[in-house]
Amino acid sequence: MADTTLLPHSDVTAAVDARHWRVLLRSLRATFTAPDFSTAAAFVASVAAAADEANHHPDVVLRWGQVTVTTSSHDAGGLTQRDVDLAATVSALADELGLEGDVPRSEILEIAIDALDIPAVVPFWAAVMGYEVTGDDEVSDPAGIGPAIWFQQMDEPRPQRNRIHLDISVPHDQAEARIAAAVAAGGHLVSDDRAPAFTVLADAEGNEVCVCTWQARSNS
Repeated sequence: MADTTLLPHSDVTAAVDARHWRVLLRSLRATFTAPDFSTAAAFVASVAAAADEANHHPDVVLRWGQVTVTTSSHDAGGLTQRDVDLAATVSALADELGLEGDVPRSEILEIAIDALDIPAVVPFWAAVMGYEVTGDDEVSDPAGIGPAIWFQQMDEPRPQRNRIHLDISVPHDQAEARIAAAVAAGGHLVSDDRAPAFTVLADAEGNEVCVCTWQARSNS
């Protein structure tokens, strides 16, 4: 039987190769750069073979000169030793092919929608996006490509406030730079009361985005 013991995110962060891997949204993600498409494809083939051998299969996205690998133990609802072990294997395969990690490109986007009656709006968003309902307050792309949409409970109407915002989960050691860049680009800080879990920023017209990390959250 597969080990489903969840590991604290801090333990996972300490255990994996820091050149490549970061914890993002109950998953481990690494982005690798390659000199050409054929090298990237060869790397994907090696990862696939290793995943079959371990019977633990990550999500892999291949683009020209870039491969993104994301692993999570879905049966456990987070990260286990299986993910740490697979990450070590993938890092070794990357080293064999001379691929380098590109940590700043490892990020996950979510869309957050404020709602007074979440059960009433969830089916609409699942239908219009072609998504699946994956929780009481979340719908997700069954292809694993589009951003998840989650619903935040409102206590009272807020008609003068934007009720849809983006959550961008970034590597924990990239958050400060991402926030600084956004502010330098014309944004402003709305709240850092919950930092480093999330920091709320807004553009010049008040449209909000949260820059998120795994830190200061449950299982951290």
